[in-house]
Amino acid sequence: MAVFTYVAIDGKGKQVKGSLEVENQMKASDQLKKDGLTIIELKEGSALNKEVSLGSFGKKKVKIRDLSLLCRQFVSLNRAGVTIIETLKMLAEQTENPTLQEALVEVSTSVQKGDSLATAMRLRQDVFPELLCHMVAAGEASGNLDVSFERMAQQFEQSAKLQSMVKSAMTYPIIVLIVAFAVVIVMLEFVVPTFMGMFADMDIDMPKITLAVVAVSDFVQAHFILLLVIIAAIVGGVMYFSKTATGKGLFHRIAIKAPIFGDLTVKQSSARFARNLSTMLAAGISTPDAVQIVGETMNNVYYREVMANARVDVMQGVPLSTPLEKSGLFPPMVYHMVRIGEETGNTEAMLDTLADYYEDEVEEATKALTTMLEPLMIVLLAGICGTIIGAVIAPMGAMYEGLDNL
Repeated sequence: MAVFTYVAIDGKGKQVKGSLEVENQMKASDQLKKDGLTIIELKEGSALNKEVSLGSFGKKKVKIRDLSLLCRQFVSLNRAGVTIIETLKMLAEQTENPTLQEALVEVSTSVQKGDSLATAMRLRQDVFPELLCHMVAAGEASGNLDVSFERMAQQFEQSAKLQSMVKSAMTYPIIVLIVAFAVVIVMLEFVVPTFMGMFADMDIDMPKITLAVVAVSDFVQAHFILLLVIIAAIVGGVMYFSKTATGKGLFHRIAIKAPIFGDLTVKQSSARFARNLSTMLAAGISTPDAVQIVGETMNNVYYREVMANARVDVMQGVPLSTPLEKSGLFPPMVYHMVRIGEETGNTEAMLDTLADYYEDEVEEATKALTTMLEPLMIVLLAGICGTIIGAVIAPMGAMYEGLDNL
C-alpha cells in the first residue's frame, strides 16, 4: 500500500487537502472521484508527510454494534412508512454516538440535495463501511432497501460477536503478561534488595540461583530508566514496522502459520469471506465485483491478495473455487462448498452454510484457545515468581544449615 497526498475541489467549490492509503495512483484517483472530488494535484508521498486531521482526535469511534443497531432501527422505521430523510433525522437524534450522529446529519443533508442514500453514505466512509454502501446501492436499485439493511444488521451482529470472542481470548494472556512484568519489576527493584541486605553481613555461601537473581536485580536498579526507554523503543519500533508493507506481510504470515493462533486466523478469515460474499451475491452484485469488495474487507494482506487474483480469474471465466484452491490459504471445505454451489447454481446458500459452520468453528476455537492459555499463563506467572521467591528463601536454608553445624 502507498500513501498519496492530494489537493482537490469538493462539491461546494472549496479546496480540500488530504491523503489516502491505496495500492496505486489509479485507485487513489478513482477513490477521490467516488467521493465527489475534482482532483487538482495527486502525488505519491510517504507516511511521514501524511496529512493529520486534528479534528479526528477525541472523536468517538463508531463500533460495529452501533452500525448493527442503526440498521435494525432503519428497517423498523422504513417498514413503518417513514421517509428516508425523516428516518435519518430520527436516527441522528436518538443515537448516543456523536460521530455517528454527525455523519447521519451529513447524509440526511446530502439526500435532501438529491443524492442517493448510497452516494451520501460514501461521503463518510470513515463511518459507513464500503460493504454497507454497496448493499444500500443494491437495495435502492432493486427497491428492497429494508432487506439490504436487515441483511447488514445480521452481518454486523455476527461480526461483532466474532470480534468480541477473539478479543476476549487475547485479553487474558495480555493482562497476565503485563501483571507478570509488573510483579517481576517490583520484586527485583524492592523485594530482592531488602532481603539481600539482611544477608549481606552474614558469612553465607549464596546459592547460584540467588546470585543470578541478585545480579539481575542489581542490573535493573542501575539501569531502570534505560530499560524502560529500550522497552518503549522496541514496542514503538514493532508497531511502526507492523504498519509498513514488509511488516504487514511478516506479521500477517505469522498470524496464519503460528501454531496456536494460525488455526483461529484461518477459520475467522474463512467465516468473513463466506458471510460477506453471500451478502454481496444476495444483493445482486456480480461475482467479480463482489469478490473485489470482499477482498477489501479482509484483514489479512494475503487473503486480500488471493481475492484480487480471484477477481481477475473470475472475469476470465474461471470458477471462483479454482483460485481459492490454488491459494492454499483456505481449508478444503471452503473451495469444495463453493465448487458445489457453482455447479448447482446455489452458491449463495452454500456460502451461508459455510459461514455458519466457520462462525461456530471460530467460537469453539476461541473457547479452546482460552481454556489452553489460562493454565499456561498461570504456570508462567507461578514459574517466574517462584524462581525469584526461591532465590530469596535459598540463603535462609543455607543459614540454618550453618547453624546446625555449629
